[in-house]
Amino acid sequence: MNESKNELLFLALGGSGEIGMNVNLYCCNGKWLMVDMGISFSDPYYPGVELVLPDLEFIEKNADDLLGIILTHGHEDHIGALPYLAEELDVPLYATAFTASLIRHKLDENGIKSLDLHVVDEGGVVELDPFTVTYKPLAHSIAEGNGVLIETPHGNIFHTGDWKLDKEPLIGTPTTPDELTAIGDKDILALVCDSTNVFNDKESGSEGDVKRNLIDVTKDLKNRILVTTFASNAARLQTLGEVAKATNRTLCVAGRSLDRMLEIGKANGYFKDFPQTVDFHTAMQLPRSEVMIIATGGQGEPRAALARIASESHKISLDEGDHVIFSSKQIPGNELAIGRIQNALAEQNINMITEKQAHIHVSGHPGKPELAKMYDWIRPEILLPVHGEIRHMKEQARFGAQCGIEKQIVQKNGDLIRLAPNGPEHIGFERAGRLVLDGDILIDADGGTINERRKISMHGQISVALVVNKDGKAEKAAEIHCNGVPLDEDLDAFLEEANEDAIKAMRDWSSDIEKLRENVRLAVRRCAHRWTGKKPIVNVLIVEL
Repeated sequence: MNESKNELLFLALGGSGEIGMNVNLYCCNGKWLMVDMGISFSDPYYPGVELVLPDLEFIEKNADDLLGIILTHGHEDHIGALPYLAEELDVPLYATAFTASLIRHKLDENGIKSLDLHVVDEGGVVELDPFTVTYKPLAHSIAEGNGVLIETPHGNIFHTGDWKLDKEPLIGTPTTPDELTAIGDKDILALVCDSTNVFNDKESGSEGDVKRNLIDVTKDLKNRILVTTFASNAARLQTLGEVAKATNRTLCVAGRSLDRMLEIGKANGYFKDFPQTVDFHTAMQLPRSEVMIIATGGQGEPRAALARIASESHKISLDEGDHVIFSSKQIPGNELAIGRIQNALAEQNINMITEKQAHIHVSGHPGKPELAKMYDWIRPEILLPVHGEIRHMKEQARFGAQCGIEKQIVQKNGDLIRLAPNGPEHIGFERAGRLVLDGDILIDADGGTINERRKISMHGQISVALVVNKDGKAEKAAEIHCNGVPLDEDLDAFLEEANEDAIKAMRDWSSDIEKLRENVRLAVRRCAHRWTGKKPIVNVLIVEL
């Protein structure tokens, strides 16, 4: 790393070049400040894994100079890594009350009591010399979304976190345009800005409009209504509570994460007028036209409530003519999982409504018109896009230039950026890898375990067991077992040929047991390739007499 301390640096260890797993670091005069510590959810590239986390090796090595972690809001891609990685850093955490409650719940679930969590008032200030951090409420799809103004001796930064503009947010009171303009009056050196929806030419839209549209969509529907949405979307939960009241339906909630969100929200002063909910049994006894169910699982999660309802393995059931409303956006990568659930519902003649049929969802991230307004209020010297894939961040840099921002810099995880003096400039690269939570163990996302599992998932695995005497001759035929190798009808013939090849491979043995093992492994693998075109992993066990 650059050794000079009289400067202001930026380094992302997650969330730049990808959507999710946000970890942003600022360094001023040799002292570091972290903003957010999130996770990503897994994909088929990491078989058998549910959570992907940032590798914080760089800042762990510099933990003595890390002053604290600022949390902007309570989404998993901003706080989800705390139970797994924050103890190693052993620095204070700062969050507003609702976010702090979500964090406490996560830490308690993982038996972590040692972390120093500070609750910050909305609009509150955190002094971590040489940084002064001021929370600035912004609209988002969760309660208490915040940007942060970071003041330093080298210049001021406005880090937006996740945000949108919403004239009718239903939950929370965002910072006004006049207040954002006053932030811009502080001579903002850099705007570090959410890039997620930069390709949208329209504003993201208001939660108030979603409420009115959901009322219009549901008011004349007969039979049961089930609405699925993101459990973390507190504003949407508030909306659905009001929709249930407006359409005279009793509300039932299905999903532990929804229950937790409602519980934590109420404890922090939200959902004050939320209607009383009923349990599953009561909901099933009510007339079908008098009940609305809110359920998790709109992204196709196999263990969530909607998947179990669709497979008829839940206490809640849907019948022909009932309605499922997907009040959420289909996240790229989840199309097949969502499709499976929708097909299962269609087979049961259950009606479905998605955002493609009606305006029943709005994003929590800004489109281009909102970005342009933010640029106009903040008036930064430098635009530094984050929270997006490379294509999103490049597009925001281009758009910022079109809007008159003097300097833009596109970086990715690991790029060390000098913001001041004489910035922005790439000045180095630090390791920014990934970890995966595999069962209960954190391991390297691209280490031997996951690479081997990928190969097994693609090619299968063969085990070979041999008993040899002191002269290196086989005492009997090899025991060969195949897993996931496409040999169903030809298995016996293959095993016979593979055994012959294994015995032949032993002829060159000269008391080197490892050479023998490798000869047998290669021989059996070549045989499998001849038969299948696959290159399975072959494990050889040799017992010497």
